[in-house]
Amino acid sequence: MKFFNTAGPVNSEKHYFIPHRLNEGEIKQLIAQEKYFILHAPRQSGKTTAILELVKQLNIEGKYKALYINIEAAQAARGKTLDGLRTILDKFETGIQAYFGEHDPAVPYLLKEIREPQLSGNSLQRFLQFWAQHSEKPLVIFIDEIDSLVGDTLISVLRQLRDGYANRPHLFPQSVCLFGVRDVRDYMIWSEQEQKTILGGSAFNIKAESLSLPVFSCAQVHDLYQQHTAETSQQFTNEAIEYAFHLTQGQPWLVNALAYQACFRDVTDRSQTITKDVIEQAKEALIKRRDTHIDVLVTRLEEPRVRRIIDAILSGGEAQHFSSDDISYVEDLGLKKKGSFEIANPIYQDVIPRELIWVQQEAITLDRAWYIRTDGLLDMPKFLEHFAQFFREGSDNWLKNFDYQESGPHLLIMAYLQRVINGPGFASSYAGLDAQNGDAVRHSPTGDVGGGSINREYALGRKRVDLLINWKTQRIVIELKINRANALTEGLRQTAEYMDRSAATEGHLVIFDRDPTKSWDEKIYTKQETIADKLITVWGM
Repeated sequence: MKFFNTAGPVNSEKHYFIPHRLNEGEIKQLIAQEKYFILHAPRQSGKTTAILELVKQLNIEGKYKALYINIEAAQAARGKTLDGLRTILDKFETGIQAYFGEHDPAVPYLLKEIREPQLSGNSLQRFLQFWAQHSEKPLVIFIDEIDSLVGDTLISVLRQLRDGYANRPHLFPQSVCLFGVRDVRDYMIWSEQEQKTILGGSAFNIKAESLSLPVFSCAQVHDLYQQHTAETSQQFTNEAIEYAFHLTQGQPWLVNALAYQACFRDVTDRSQTITKDVIEQAKEALIKRRDTHIDVLVTRLEEPRVRRIIDAILSGGEAQHFSSDDISYVEDLGLKKKGSFEIANPIYQDVIPRELIWVQQEAITLDRAWYIRTDGLLDMPKFLEHFAQFFREGSDNWLKNFDYQESGPHLLIMAYLQRVINGPGFASSYAGLDAQNGDAVRHSPTGDVGGGSINREYALGRKRVDLLINWKTQRIVIELKINRANALTEGLRQTAEYMDRSAATEGHLVIFDRDPTKSWDEKIYTKQETIADKLITVWGM
């Protein structure tokens, strides 16, 4: 049985697969024009799978000799250029044998070169010249993980490709594609040898184009999921597929991971249909499990250039100036939408604050049963009253060592709220016993057995963060704002609008006052306002 792949390149014989995601006509034109070009896209977005498919196609067509190699192993050499080049040559030898057999003239050349006690600094260039000269067809080479190389090793590879470029196609590869997460022009490479920073664009100024790989469209997500239906007869509702696309915005790893969780872990009975509720449950499982894809992504949040932008987005703060390089970097990582200051998709929008506040969340001690009424519904006023006191007593200590200063208060209330809404083991405090196995579970509209769910909306320039809590029959809006000019007037209007849009049963506006000259007695207050027939409780903190 085929399955949804979440690790490494897709094998179309084993995995459900969306083919032809590259603009193959454009790439073939670049190859025909003897161009060197870049392909970049976030990790686990399908670059390697798409290139392997193209390489196979090019070799079948027979006009070129096309090779794919991954040079990530050379990262270990870091600035030790000759060690890195030896590893790269070894990867060429392995790849050429796999694609073209041991009788290719390049194989004995490389085996001899690799065994040399001392390589020359231009050994890669000399090899590519030899291979092109002795190949019966023009060479087309795709080099994966180019941006994994470090320092002088990366500089050396880029410069050797640049130096041989003028001799193509008879004495150098006709076309070379370098691909990774970032565009080569954005590389800032520290050279130990030259004791200065080298820009990738100057070391590889022969680049003709920078291509990116598009994410899945909604139609492609539908096609991918229907492959599972065709294989197993297990159905997806249209609502489930559309919701999966909404949550992932077509990010390929997330699309596959949601479906794998839903179909191969949560609902293995093929007679049962995959619904929107099942996809929601799968989303929560992915976030809690912290798979490598998500783990690697969130480690980037510690980088200062990432933190500056994400911190501003999380707070919904004022638009501000960021360097174009930092913006491109955050986009290339797949954290930010291109063309707007928003997180790339709703899953990342949920993951990022939860990961940033994980330590704080785990350190918060409270009896969650305090906030459940006798009818099983949330007592949100009581929750916010307790949080206001918690914030008054401990926010200075909580926030002083927190890297995300601008969004710190927003993240802290989210951490406190997360402990109540879907903290571990919470269901047992109020749910009945499951009739089949005696376990305490909650049968909610979202299918989440950990409690309820929190929907977060935030983006730079919105001047607020919107939270929507779904709990049984409750839909509770909490609007978070920093106390600036017109914060109360704007906040009431925005809260009322969000309540109307989300069909909320309850609305709260929380205004954080960051003025250090004010006393806590001045900052903390509670009052109720009615705007557009919506009753809103205002909490000053």
